[in-house]
Amino acid sequence: MFPEGFRELSRPQVFNLLECLKTTGGLPVAEIARELGISYMGAKQHCEKLHKQGYLSTWRVPRSTAGRPEKLYRLTDKCDDMLPQAGVELSLELLSSIASLYGDHAVERLLFQYFETLRNQWLKPVHKGKSIVERATRLADLRGAFGCFCRCHYSPEDGFRIEEYHHPMKRVFAQYPSAIAMEVRMLEGLLGVPVLRKSVEMKHGGSIIVYEISTLG
Repeated sequence: MFPEGFRELSRPQVFNLLECLKTTGGLPVAEIARELGISYMGAKQHCEKLHKQGYLSTWRVPRSTAGRPEKLYRLTDKCDDMLPQAGVELSLELLSSIASLYGDHAVERLLFQYFETLRNQWLKPVHKGKSIVERATRLADLRGAFGCFCRCHYSPEDGFRIEEYHHPMKRVFAQYPSAIAMEVRMLEGLLGVPVLRKSVEMKHGGSIIVYEISTLG
């Protein structure tokens, strides 16, 4: 249920616990421990930590026998982000279907409208920055929340730039390269200065995308 990459980088017991609660709807600690074949205290510690992090919530139900209501744990909506979602594959399939039905120009217009909408959403928070550097830093933060892995960087040799290590639309860009220019125009519109996008080879292999930003306007 959970992506294999998450499992490989995390503690297996945690994902086993989350899957257990996903498939049952919620359980008390004693039943979680029994389902997972771990100690009561081990299950309790996992539940308390995940509850504190916001991945689990609790509620109480009356016992079938006398005694205090029993506390159960269940997943919160925050766990949805860890489950597979209809993302890039669906986007590419929809764009392909639109191109088949209405032509490539329809895809171009759709992508253009997408970046226009994004620009309008980001315009106000970006323009709270008083300088180009402040606005670019705010923009990098917004792009980070959007799914880009990027950082602002300055050096006397390279000047001010945003270094991008991952973009969630990478496969869309590969199939529809015109979207790259649309995004660059959006960045220029938000910052009000020229932006040069280029691929730069890294010292030990691989490459990153760099956005050189003119701080002089």
